[in-house]
Amino acid sequence: MSESKSPALPVEDDLPEQLRIRREKRAAIMERGADAYPVSVPRTSTLKAIRDAHTELPVDHATGITESVAGRVIFKRDTGKLCFATLREGDGTELQAMLSLDKVGEEALNRWKSEIDLGDHVSVTGEVITSKRGELSILANDWALGSKSLRPLPVEHKPMSEETRVRMRYVDLIVRPEARSNARLRPQVMKSLRDTFSARDFIEVETPMLQVMHGGATARPFKTLSNAYDMELFLRIAPELFLKRCVVGGIDRVFEINRNFRNEGADSSHSPEFAMIESYEAYGDWNTIADLTRTLVQDAAMAVAGSHIVTHHDGRQLDLGGTWREANLFDLISEGVGQEVTPQSSYDELKTIATKLGMKIDPKWITGKLAEEIFEHVTEGQLNEPIFVKGYPVDTSPLVRAHRTIPGLVEKWDLYVEGFELATGYSELIDPVVQRERLTEQSLLAAKGDLEAMQLDEDFLRAMEYAMPPTGGMGMGVDRLLMALTGLGIRETILFPLVKPEE
Repeated sequence: MSESKSPALPVEDDLPEQLRIRREKRAAIMERGADAYPVSVPRTSTLKAIRDAHTELPVDHATGITESVAGRVIFKRDTGKLCFATLREGDGTELQAMLSLDKVGEEALNRWKSEIDLGDHVSVTGEVITSKRGELSILANDWALGSKSLRPLPVEHKPMSEETRVRMRYVDLIVRPEARSNARLRPQVMKSLRDTFSARDFIEVETPMLQVMHGGATARPFKTLSNAYDMELFLRIAPELFLKRCVVGGIDRVFEINRNFRNEGADSSHSPEFAMIESYEAYGDWNTIADLTRTLVQDAAMAVAGSHIVTHHDGRQLDLGGTWREANLFDLISEGVGQEVTPQSSYDELKTIATKLGMKIDPKWITGKLAEEIFEHVTEGQLNEPIFVKGYPVDTSPLVRAHRTIPGLVEKWDLYVEGFELATGYSELIDPVVQRERLTEQSLLAAKGDLEAMQLDEDFLRAMEYAMPPTGGMGMGVDRLLMALTGLGIRETILFPLVKPEE
C-alpha cells in the first residue's frame, strides 16, 4: 500500500529573497526564545493622543513624560549609536521613534537593527521629547516587536495599479492616505443618512436577503439553494416589496440600508454586490420623495465636506447645493435625436432612430426599454450637474403609479449626477388590481426568456389588498453617493469589491 502524500509546502529556497530573509529573521527571533507575534505589547497611549497633547513644544525639549506607543514601521534609518524610525497607526497618524545606544543598550539596539523591517508592528517605551530639529518623538528606553511582517511594503515611488489596490486593499490601506480616507468616509455618510431619516421620524428596518422569489426591480438575480428547505432561493435584488409590506402594516415612514445582489455586468458604476438605501413615505409622492433625496445628498455633503460644494479626488468641484434642475425624459430624448419623440412613439419609430444612432438593439427590449436606451445613448457624459429626469414609460415601471396627466408615463424620476444614475423615486402604485395586471405582464415576459422580469409574488399582492396608503418611494446607491462626493469609480468606494480570483 502506497503512503499518502501531504500537500507540498513552499520551499524556502523558492521564495523571493525579501520574503526568504524575513522568514529567516522570524525563525531567529523564535530560536532565541522571543515571540514574533506576542499576545500584547506595552501601549499607554495612541500616536494621535501624543500629538494632540504636545502641540507646541520648543525644539530639543524633554517633557519628562514616559509613554508606551505602538505602530507600524514605515521609515527606518539606522546609524552607529542612534536609530530613527517613523511609526504609523491605523488612522494615518505618525510619530518618530529614536533609539540611542546609551538609552536602550548595545544588545537591544543591535536587535533593532537586525530584526526590524519596514512593515513590522513595534511598541516603543520612552520619554516624549522633541528632537534637535523640533520633531515630536519618543526617545526609547525599551522596545518590543508586536508583529513581524513577512512581506515588504510597496516602494513609495512605484504606486500600485488600480487592479492591485482593489485586490489587495489591506496593502492599499497601509500605504495610501486616500484609501484610509475613503474607508472612513463611508461611516460618516452612513451616519448622516441615518441622522437625516431620524430627524424626519423614519424607522429603520431589516428585510430578507434570501428570498423565495425576486422582485422590486428589473434585474437578473443570483440563485442559491437551501438545503434545509430543499428549495431554490434568490439573493435580494431590491427590498422594495418587503418595505411596502411595512407601509401596509402601518410603518408609515420606513427605510433600509441594505446589500443588494444583481447578476449583471460590472463597470465603473456597476457592481454585482452593492449597498443601497430605500425609503417609503406614506402620504408622500414623487415630489416629496425628491425633496427628501436632495436633503439626504446635501446633508451627506455637509457631513464630509462641510459644504454643499464637494471637492473630488482630482481637484474638480461639484456643487450639490440649492434646488436641482428637472426635465422630462422624452423632452431630453427629442432634444438629443433632433426630432420629436413622445410616450406614444411606436417601437418601429424608436428602432429607426436607434439604428440611425448606430445603437445595437437587443431583440428582447420592449418599447419603453428601447426609449430609455436611446435616452442613455444621447445624454451620455452630459448630465453632470444634479438633475431629476422625470416621466418614464409605463411598460418598464410595473410598480409605479400612472402619471396623473400624461398618458403612457408613470410618476418616476431618476436623479443623475456626474453622468450616472444616483437615485430613483416614484409615486407608488397602490391599486392591487392594477398591480396584479402589471406583475402578470412581467411574468409573461419572464416566460418568454426575459431574465430581468419580475415574478408574480402572491403574498405581496395579498398584502396590497389590505390597502396601502398613497406613498412616495425612492432608492439610492450608497456606493454611488460616495462616487458623487469623491469623483471616484465604484470599485474605489467599495472597500472589498468582487474581483475574479488570481490565476
